[in-house]
Amino acid sequence: MPELDLSKKVADRYLKREVLGEGTYGVVYKAIDTETGQTVAIKKIRLGKQKEGVNFTALREIKVLKELKYSHIIELIDAFPHKENLHLVFEFMETDLEAVIRDRNIFLSPGDIKSYLQMTLKGLAFCHKKWVLHRDMKPNNLLIGSNGQLKLADFGLARIFGSPDRRFTHQVFARWYRAPELLFGTKQYGSGVDVWGAACIFAELLLRRPFLQGSSDIDQLGKIFAALGTPSPSQWPDMVYLPDYVEYQYVPTPPLRSLFPIASDDALDLLSKMFTYDPKVRISAQQALEHRYFTSAPLPTEPDKLPRPAPKREPKASDFDSHEGPTVLSPPRKSRRVIPGRDGFEGNSVQRDKVDDNVGNSRQTAGDTTGKNDPAPMSLDFSVFGLKPPNRPTINSADRSHLKRKLDLDF
Repeated sequence: MPELDLSKKVADRYLKREVLGEGTYGVVYKAIDTETGQTVAIKKIRLGKQKEGVNFTALREIKVLKELKYSHIIELIDAFPHKENLHLVFEFMETDLEAVIRDRNIFLSPGDIKSYLQMTLKGLAFCHKKWVLHRDMKPNNLLIGSNGQLKLADFGLARIFGSPDRRFTHQVFARWYRAPELLFGTKQYGSGVDVWGAACIFAELLLRRPFLQGSSDIDQLGKIFAALGTPSPSQWPDMVYLPDYVEYQYVPTPPLRSLFPIASDDALDLLSKMFTYDPKVRISAQQALEHRYFTSAPLPTEPDKLPRPAPKREPKASDFDSHEGPTVLSPPRKSRRVIPGRDGFEGNSVQRDKVDDNVGNSRQTAGDTTGKNDPAPMSLDFSVFGLKPPNRPTINSADRSHLKRKLDLDF
């Protein structure tokens, strides 16, 4: 009974406001800490029936965030159980990077792009210094506060890495941000997978649209090879030994300038190093921060001067019941991207995949097909790309039947 009383006392401390988002595991609310007056975000996670145990994604997020205290990582303020739900209390963040990229009223200058990327890499570098892989890098997991500070969030797929024999699932990241070694089914990987995801975000900031939009893992690899060229054995010696390796028709490497014509030479040099195929050679987050791109003109914009979407209307007092119990929240409402999976699943929701380390199930958010006919404003003039898209690599016919069997067994 004392534990129940304590749980209720903690819960009553938070005054629930509007719902900010919903997902597979629960609901995210905006709330007020009545003791401090601080606005917080509360993520209420359904614990399920007793036989199902505690949600491992939530426990993983709590454990990781207790170890990661840094200015560019979301702060976990509190966690408590209440009414068969687990509540995670986070600092409140106004928006996310996806909202910035998609906002038609926002112009991103080279200094703005540099600043957003720098803060992303600072958060990643700190994670990797603490031997933590994020494994879900994408724009709507990069939250932005009222002071313009960007912070990594959503650590439900995060894992400790570093052991040479440690094996992980390759079904992590939204597909559009997934590194080629993951798409080829590797079970042993390191911080390079996060750097590849950050490179996709960098490209998205430059283009104002997702860079590599595959509709399946095989199509995603085709998109990567069409944009960046088919890797040769000399570029990536270990590629042919990966579990799901399939040989693709050779496509020469086009110059990045043809895809990002307005980007600076330094930006293209950093992007090429982040998009290196061989993860052993791919630049690290810390090395990327030391690249000359960040010290050349223009310098990164100060965070408090960065453009952000107009704030949403605050609800009036009559919009919520002041007698209703507290709740917990996390990121602001996300426009979830969902890419059709191999099982035909699509829509605005979250996909559940098998997860590694013999630990329950975990969430995987795929890409989004929403807004296809309503593109965000572009920083670039895409007419410079020409009328004909680059040739897309195809799988050699000898491997098709073998690959189909693998895909049929994957889910």
